[in-house]
Amino acid sequence: MSAAAQVQAVTFGLGDEVFALSVTMVREILDYTPAFRVPHGPDWMLGLTDVRGQGVPMVDLRTRLGLARAEPTLATRVLIVDVPLADRQVALGLVVDRVLAVATFSADRIEAAPDIGLRWRSDYIQGVVRDAGAFVVLVDIARIFAADVAALGVAA
Repeated sequence: MSAAAQVQAVTFGLGDEVFALSVTMVREILDYTPAFRVPHGPDWMLGLTDVRGQGVPMVDLRTRLGLARAEPTLATRVLIVDVPLADRQVALGLVVDRVLAVATFSADRIEAAPDIGLRWRSDYIQGVVRDAGAFVVLVDIARIFAADVAALGVAA
């Protein structure tokens, strides 16, 4: 009997919700620092942050997913992720309320994204995992930001 495929993900919280993102996309996790504000950006674009000498766009993931904005706390973190687009890869800093863990889920435990009853668009969801009596939502960061990054002209 062969072991089921495993999915490793960084789990993080936004309000009471728990989300996950493949570890292959996460470059590093940083403490929150305020971004250098860029004028005329969308409300979810906080500005730029310096990551080892590179200016990286910083995004309020709560706002981008349609959740209410929250003030940063000591637990607030920035996930530096590499988002694959059709023609390149783009680095983004995702501001999240808290990082929980690196978790491993059996691929056969991942359920399809439900179409109703959620506060965010289901096409942004790769799947849902039941973990310890709660739901963990696996987000598709590339889908969330693909059109936005192209429209903003963010360089790779």
